[in-house]
Amino acid sequence: MTEQPRLARTFVFLGDSVTDCGRQQDEAHLGFGYVRLIAEHFAAHEPASRVLNRGVSGERTKDLRARFDTDCLDLDPDVITIYIGVNDTWRRYDRNDPTSDADFEADYRYMLDQLSATRPSAPVLMVVPFVADVDQEKARFHEDLDGKVAVIRALAHEFQHPVVDLEAVLDQAWRDGHTPETIAQDGIHPTMAGHRLIADAWLKAFATVEHTSR
Repeated sequence: MTEQPRLARTFVFLGDSVTDCGRQQDEAHLGFGYVRLIAEHFAAHEPASRVLNRGVSGERTKDLRARFDTDCLDLDPDVITIYIGVNDTWRRYDRNDPTSDADFEADYRYMLDQLSATRPSAPVLMVVPFVADVDQEKARFHEDLDGKVAVIRALAHEFQHPVVDLEAVLDQAWRDGHTPETIAQDGIHPTMAGHRLIADAWLKAFATVEHTSR
């Protein structure tokens, strides 16, 4: 029997602090959150592949666009994950520096257009960002974030990319007995339980993507 060729794919994760999660302090540069959990899955099931974390704390969509060549396209990715949007909302409230939905869409669309042009067969998993309502301040974020979530969903539909729907994940988490604090103590940065739920949701979404070797 002829041995099947081993997959040797490159998975690139782009985003802000939720993705970063201390990767500079991690010898493996994976961070200590959902990216590491996903990397452990592929280390077991697809050991020839590699997982690259390129999250940067504090970044907005415009920052991700600015480094898109270096931190994505130049890495020759086979699977791309984009998890961005919370800081586009947060800066409106803590620095009076809002990002309009139109600007958010333009920057996000630019990245998707670049991927369509250069890597048309590469799956792009688009993560819907969340805020857990730990207090009135964070609950207020929805008035801004909801518009950006709508943009992500519309772009995913237009480009036919899979969505990692963290809003649906939270809905299930509440039914399972979680509170906002057990998902993200500050409403933004996940606990380990929160990261586990994100990783599980990512793996579920990825299962809808056809596995092909290069």
